[in-house]
Amino acid sequence: MMTSEDVLSVLALLRRAGADVWIGGGWGIDALVGARTRDHRDLDLMHRADQEPAVLAALRAAGFTETLDQRPVRFVMTAPDGREIDLHPLVFAGDGSAVQASPDPGRPFAYPASCFVTGTIGGRPVPCLSARQQVCFHQGYEPSERDRHDMAQLRRVFGIATHF
Repeated sequence: MMTSEDVLSVLALLRRAGADVWIGGGWGIDALVGARTRDHRDLDLMHRADQEPAVLAALRAAGFTETLDQRPVRFVMTAPDGREIDLHPLVFAGDGSAVQASPDPGRPFAYPASCFVTGTIGGRPVPCLSARQQVCFHQGYEPSERDRHDMAQLRRVFGIATHF
C-alpha cells in the first residue's frame, strides 16, 4: 500500500531532482478532497516528458525499478516492498496545456492548462489534477469499486457531475 508519507516522500525526492509532477488517480482525488478516503495500492504521477531522465534517476536511486513499459503512454516503477508509481509523460505547449500519448496515436489525452492545480495530502500542499480532469479520465471503461468511490468523493465535495 502507498501511504500519505510515501506520497510526500516521493514528491520531495522528485522535487529535489528538479522534476515537475502532478498527482492523478486515487491519491489525486484524495488531494483534492484534502483527506485520505481509501487505501491506495499505487501513486499515479504525470510528469514532463523532457524531465523523464531526472525522474528515472531519482526513483532508481531510491530503489525503484521499472516493471512495466507501455511508453509513450505510461510506465510503472516498483519499490522492493511492492509500492508502485504509475508514470504518465506529458508534452507541454507554450500556453501551459499538455498532451499525453494514448493507445490510439491519433487521439492523445488532453490536459488544459487549468487542470494543473494544488491539493493537500497530510496537511501539505501538493500538485495534482483538477476534479474535472479526474472525471475525464474516469470514462470509457467499466468502473471498479475504487473508481465509484473516487467519483462519489468528487460529487460530494465539488458537486461535480460524473457518469457513474
